[in-house]
Amino acid sequence: MDSTTDLTRLPVHTPGDPAYDAEVAGFQTGFAQRPDLVVTASGTDDVVAAVRHAAARGLPVRAQATGHGLPGPVEGGMLVTTSRMDRISVDPEARTVRVAAGVRWGQVVAAAAPHGLAPLNGSAPSVGVVGYTLRGGLGILARRFGYAADHVRSLDVVTGDGTQRHVTPGDDLYWALLGGGGGLGVVTGLEIGLVPVRTLYGGSLAFDGRQVDPAAVLRAYEAWTRTVPDGLTSSFAAVPYPDLPALPPALRGRYVVSVRVAYTGDDGERLTAPLRQIGPVLSDSLRVMPYSDSHTIHSDPDFPHAYYGDSAVLRELDVQAAAEVLTRTGPDAGGPMCVVQINHLGGALAAPAPNAVPWREGRFLLRLLTVGEREAARALLDPAFALLAPHTLGRAPGFAFGAGDRTDGLYDAETAKRLAGLRSTYDPASLLRN
Repeated sequence: MDSTTDLTRLPVHTPGDPAYDAEVAGFQTGFAQRPDLVVTASGTDDVVAAVRHAAARGLPVRAQATGHGLPGPVEGGMLVTTSRMDRISVDPEARTVRVAAGVRWGQVVAAAAPHGLAPLNGSAPSVGVVGYTLRGGLGILARRFGYAADHVRSLDVVTGDGTQRHVTPGDDLYWALLGGGGGLGVVTGLEIGLVPVRTLYGGSLAFDGRQVDPAAVLRAYEAWTRTVPDGLTSSFAAVPYPDLPALPPALRGRYVVSVRVAYTGDDGERLTAPLRQIGPVLSDSLRVMPYSDSHTIHSDPDFPHAYYGDSAVLRELDVQAAAEVLTRTGPDAGGPMCVVQINHLGGALAAPAPNAVPWREGRFLLRLLTVGEREAARALLDPAFALLAPHTLGRAPGFAFGAGDRTDGLYDAETAKRLAGLRSTYDPASLLRN
């Protein structure tokens, strides 16, 4: 046997093995993953051996670090788990960090903070750096600094033919990996820029959606976004919390409508003052905070659970149509629990960059995330997104949870054609499932 395809030196698990279930588990619990074998990688050489082994046998391959972004169930083939590849190195002079495939954003935030630096991470510290960045990476300071993908200096990737490659700006593969939706290789590490941020002004201003009209909050929020500087990043959210003992008493059974803010300027109090005029607040956490506390702005759930969702990048926000979405997804709608989030885009996100991140001209991103059965979720999501169809540019690749094999709307025709050509070049046997 060719030593480059020999897996005998690696931990390999098959259905029924004691460690199999733990290896295939991830943050997303709504989909069953039942690969024929799981290879636990501890370094790049392990990934090379796994991909070459799969290529020699025609096995489809997937990679998983944290399992946050699974698009659907997986049957058969090979799963390469990279969570143990957790090496990280900060270069404070160059303002960069090198991470291996299994590193999570919370680790990078902690490593960069002593140097007065911050990464362009998202709202949840448990999300993996690589998967997030490959899908673009819409972070909490996105309007100030752009997508995380825009700051990548280089990537190390094992392509479908088992070749290890180091790619940099100017390479077709670099362009395609960043925002291209996968199917090109297993990224084993990357180098990405950090920004000189020690503190920020941010937090959440929350309202009781049964006391303050959610549509009125949305109208006020949309009008407010037209007045703020490009460096201020914000989002609107509406969450109908169930009345469950597991939730904090202050949230049980409440319909919480909130505006979340992150800003590096020194006039945050002045800029957010109009939001406090919307109505009586349920809670107000707006403050100056160390960047290491930035995850508290959104306070995303930190436990694995099932979720299904999709997104629409919008030219403009039709407030009347969006208000109807709130009605259809609110606590009195009778369907599954649905979280509505509307991100204000623009600013640095609209700047061109040498990657495949789509729809940079969008002004808002609508995200709907449901909890419950997948069929019930789609029955709610599809009609809701249809309300915004006249203003929709497309879907965001990083926010298609449970969309299955749907690829419509992810890219414009020219980008989709270019990506398909590059997949044929670097993965001619179509081993790397998208």
